[in-house]
Amino acid sequence: MPAKRPPKDTNQLAKYILDVSTGEAEKIEPPKKNPTAVALGRAGGLKSAKTRSERLSPTKRKAIAKKAAKARWGNKRRTTKSAKNRTTR
Repeated sequence: MPAKRPPKDTNQLAKYILDVSTGEAEKIEPPKKNPTAVALGRAGGLKSAKTRSERLSPTKRKAIAKKAAKARWGNKRRTTKSAKNRTTR
C-alpha cells in the first residue's frame, strides 16, 4: 500500500489543515526520502550535465541558450516612443 500523503487539491488541503489543527484528524507525514538515493541522483545529475556541456558544440550551445531565453522572456521587443511614432512603408 502506498504511503499516505496530504491532499493536493487546494480545498481538500485547507480542510485537512483545519481538521489537523482542531484535532479531528491526525497529521499525515509525507514519506521520507532515502538519503542514499538522493545523493546518487544528485551526483548523477551533476556528472551528466558536465558531460553534456563538454560534448556540445558552441553552435548547439548557443541555439539552446537562445531557445531558453526565448522561453523565459518571450519574443518581446522593447518599444520606445520613437519606435511607436515610426510609419512603415
